[in-house]
Amino acid sequence: MEKRYGAFAALDGVDLDVARGEVVALIGPSGSGKSTLVRCVNLLETYDGGSVEVDGIAVRDDRHLARVRAEVGMVFQQFNLFPHMSALRNVALAPVRVRGLSWPEATARAEALLERVGLRAHQHKRPGQLSGGQQQRVAIARALAMQPELLLFDEPTSALDPEMVQEVLDVIQDIARTGATLLIVTHEMSFARKVADRVVFMEQGRIVEIAPPETFFTNPATDRARAFIHTATRGRGGMSA
Repeated sequence: MEKRYGAFAALDGVDLDVARGEVVALIGPSGSGKSTLVRCVNLLETYDGGSVEVDGIAVRDDRHLARVRAEVGMVFQQFNLFPHMSALRNVALAPVRVRGLSWPEATARAEALLERVGLRAHQHKRPGQLSGGQQQRVAIARALAMQPELLLFDEPTSALDPEMVQEVLDVIQDIARTGATLLIVTHEMSFARKVADRVVFMEQGRIVEIAPPETFFTNPATDRARAFIHTATRGRGGMSA
């Protein structure tokens, strides 16, 4: 895949397959193309060359774009919740509008998902009444409510205060255990090591290295990955599993 902004190559020959039920962590320095890659998967960013397929469907085919987006859930750095709606309604809305569920069906699904992310007691609160970690958990429940084939996470903890990070990571790890297909952009190295089936290290719009997490973090194949791991884990308390 290719993606350019003028002369700058945000993605330069990226080639990546994600199998059903696989958890893939995208890591790398800022500006390496990680977020651009996940945003191209559901065409939030248009790409300039190559192709993207989700479950055999070409994303760039306008005839199927709505269907693809319905099958791909996205959790952003910022929570993007509707501020005038309760947590419950934020989660229930898309299944009604896109999947055609009745409000009672969608509400029951939303209640179950908010229970799953530990927020059933807060379901009638609006986003402004919730902490950042709680809002991100509502956003995750909202993505799950569509029962997507693929879930994309774009630095889901980067906008959170440090004490709220773990509660969100715990929810994502719980989702990963269910056999969901996840593509996660993260700077949390311990989390990537614990939850991922494969780690993809990117730099300057290219994939530098792909490996199982234990291999990547204990014996990276490139000097650049080794230097990145050292820098990323310094001051973060290591990478104990």
